[in-house]
Amino acid sequence: MTKSTTKAKRLRLMVRAGAGAGAVALSVSASTGTIAAAAPKPGIDGAAGLGTALEGVHRAGVPGVFAQVRDSGLTWRGASGVADVATGRPVTPGMRQRVGSVTKTFTAAAVLQQVDRGRIRLDAPIGDYLPELVPGERGRRITVRMLLNHTSGIPDYIPYAFPSLQGFPSLPDMSSRSLDENRFRQFAPEELIELGLSAPPAGEPGAVPGVYSNTNYLLLGRLLERVTGATAEAYITRDVIGRAGLRETSFPTGPWIEGPHARMYEAFYGLLDPPRDYSVYNMSWTGTGAALVSTMDDLNRFYAALLDGGLVSRSSLAEMQRTVPVRALDGSAIQYGLGLHRVETRCGTFWGHDGTVWGAGTISLTRADGRRQMSVAVNLQRWNVIDASGRPQPHPIDAALSSLYDRAMCGAPGTRPAPA
Repeated sequence: MTKSTTKAKRLRLMVRAGAGAGAVALSVSASTGTIAAAAPKPGIDGAAGLGTALEGVHRAGVPGVFAQVRDSGLTWRGASGVADVATGRPVTPGMRQRVGSVTKTFTAAAVLQQVDRGRIRLDAPIGDYLPELVPGERGRRITVRMLLNHTSGIPDYIPYAFPSLQGFPSLPDMSSRSLDENRFRQFAPEELIELGLSAPPAGEPGAVPGVYSNTNYLLLGRLLERVTGATAEAYITRDVIGRAGLRETSFPTGPWIEGPHARMYEAFYGLLDPPRDYSVYNMSWTGTGAALVSTMDDLNRFYAALLDGGLVSRSSLAEMQRTVPVRALDGSAIQYGLGLHRVETRCGTFWGHDGTVWGAGTISLTRADGRRQMSVAVNLQRWNVIDASGRPQPHPIDAALSSLYDRAMCGAPGTRPAPA
């Protein structure tokens, strides 16, 4: 399916895979949805409204949404809607999900473990480790830290790996051709890295605001391989996922997700109408930047372990929480550390990450005191329609998600976190 040249130009800068929550709503009758929510437990502030908030996201147009909230040792789980719009199969709270750029925190933790062991220096030039991938002056100026916090100036490879979504470089109309042609394609990380390095620089090394780039995290995967002697995926699985005690988190070994999961519906701002299921997809296109599959329970466990000092040293965690302003792939401004977002809310500071891949969106945030956690998954992405200037327009899903996030992180309106 193709759109006009004009629309292709409007959407030209809007490919975003893993930068944050994506934003043409899928029409789903409320009667097809289901709500499965744990009974409110004393001590989880706002639990009584969480099920309603989940249903609100589904009624606004998301086929299925599921979440887990933790508060001071208590846990709430809920789900609303369907995992499959054709069959009406309901979503459940424990389903597995492609978590997109949440993967970056796992990769960053693995790098910081090697910093703790003296095998990697944060402010060393990447050319010291990977001279064949980042040669010459660029390799001497870009440091490991710059890759981790997106201040390297290396642009994202995704527009070049999926050129038909940009109408670039030679297609007159935007189309979904790249999405479909890449479904079973096996990319080599070096191939994608070269696409990013060959593109015009996004900025000078070390300049702020930085520019979010998946290329950075593929380079970090190659760095891990160089210093550990294992593939990055194997090292992260053993020393991060295993050390955190996660049982439902893994890098996919093929295009299919193992275990119970929802279908993943991509709208791409109306290019795909109706939205298309991309739950079966070869994730080599994103690797150590956004390929992980996990559950909401595992994500909360992971961030609890990381922020409690169980995965990296306290000094390395402090480095991860040193943020700089970064421009995300959708143009928004974020505060980004080393694989961590800082998010300010009415009830305090939260740390974590969000991510999207084709059809799936996930966010996981933990309050700085560690007592409140939220992980949320949806199976629709890029639902907003585009105005004459090419900007996504507000959609009821946006407001419904915002309400859910606020309730999940901060409890009932007007409340504040209990003293630590």
